[in-house]
Amino acid sequence: MSDPILDHGALEECLRLVAAEAEAYLRSVDGALVRPPVPPAVDAVGGALPEEGAGSLSALRALIDAAQAGATRSAGPRFFHFVMGGGTPAALAADWLTSALDQIAFNWVSSPLAMELEQVAVDWLKQLFGLPAAWSGVLTTGATTANFTGLAAARRWWGLQHGVDVEEQGLSGLPPLPVLTSGHVHVSAIKALAMLGIGRAQVRVFAADATGRLDAEALAGALRELRGAPAILCATAGEVNAGGFDPLDAMADLAEEHNAWLHVDGAFGLFAAVSPTTRELVSGIDRAHSVGVDGHKWLNVPYDCGAAFVHDPEVHHGAFAATAAYLGREELDRPVFSNLGPEMSRRARAFSVWATLRAYGRDGYRAMVERHVGLARRLGERIDGEPELERLADVPLNVVSFRYRPADVPEGDLDELNRRLGHAVLDDGRVYFGTTVYGGKVAFRPAIVNWRTREDDVDLIVSTVLELAAALPPARA
Repeated sequence: MSDPILDHGALEECLRLVAAEAEAYLRSVDGALVRPPVPPAVDAVGGALPEEGAGSLSALRALIDAAQAGATRSAGPRFFHFVMGGGTPAALAADWLTSALDQIAFNWVSSPLAMELEQVAVDWLKQLFGLPAAWSGVLTTGATTANFTGLAAARRWWGLQHGVDVEEQGLSGLPPLPVLTSGHVHVSAIKALAMLGIGRAQVRVFAADATGRLDAEALAGALRELRGAPAILCATAGEVNAGGFDPLDAMADLAEEHNAWLHVDGAFGLFAAVSPTTRELVSGIDRAHSVGVDGHKWLNVPYDCGAAFVHDPEVHHGAFAATAAYLGREELDRPVFSNLGPEMSRRARAFSVWATLRAYGRDGYRAMVERHVGLARRLGERIDGEPELERLADVPLNVVSFRYRPADVPEGDLDELNRRLGHAVLDDGRVYFGTTVYGGKVAFRPAIVNWRTREDDVDLIVSTVLELAAALPPARA
């Protein structure tokens, strides 16, 4: 019978094995197919729970074999799906250190280092994005949890407007909570509202066209009908299909006039604030009440990481405060980050955030954002130069929306044609992005956020799409 203690001597060899394999993977990732052509065999990793363990090295070698065969090369420069970054050298190495140190980012007793780093990292992120220093903030698992955090604070504020502590007493007896937004709203915000008990059905969408652009006049009219009753406005900074932005300044004006909480989902679009060339897109962000952002997108730290910021620290803390005798009491000047978000057992994500910001600074991130914006516009120009491709939207930031549109294919057949082409792009693996529906049309939406991505990687998008389109078999009758 195996005993984990007997494997103690394998630790260093296990780490050396994984380090060597990771180095080999990263050396080849720039030119590798994004999705390997042959998925791993299920029997290589499946089956019944072993009665007797194979040992650390044997298990790791099996896992490495499966990864070589089946892991998506999402850390590479040609993964343009889901607005997904990679891990900068500093962030990746710091994340390895995080796993080795295994800190619990709960409070100062659990890890003073994790708390200090998170405090500094949150402050640096506020400076990077131009958010007020007085706001509170917390690192989260990603933008979904960041949206949940900001909207939980909004729910608490709304309850207090009605004289009810909803965390203590619940929502019973209160009226429905109005949530108003544009057609840019992301599903993660809707999911957060559902988890918070507010309900998907309470969301009213005010879109001026099929792309989701805000109908500001209709939104203002709906707020007037509430006659000052509290509500939540959800704005989006960086819509996923084409990178569009809600007018944050105008929505902040409406929130101030009509007693509403303005939450901004800035998963990747908040990074527009980093460069003076794009900062106008998020003008008014400092007037919001809560903001969410992803770290594993444009910050380029490993999965998973995000951040939430709230303008009222007391409301923020009140939405998540939890205590027990064994947890102890903290001094007032020491934030307990577990009391600022849904998790109590928390990975020390601040290690990678702190390391990458320390390593590259404001100038490094400004240069990267500007390079990626330039690459997106380069892609847009190349699409415009191809008669069989149609760009469907402007390119305000880093997402390019386009479709294949040969002259001899009727409009009614284009959606199915582009769906088939989208499958071919994913199966081909040289570049990687899927389809969406934008403005009622099936389209592609490559997003450029990986620190490794260069001109050659982006140029491959157009040539690959045209090559695969020419090779598509005829549609079935």
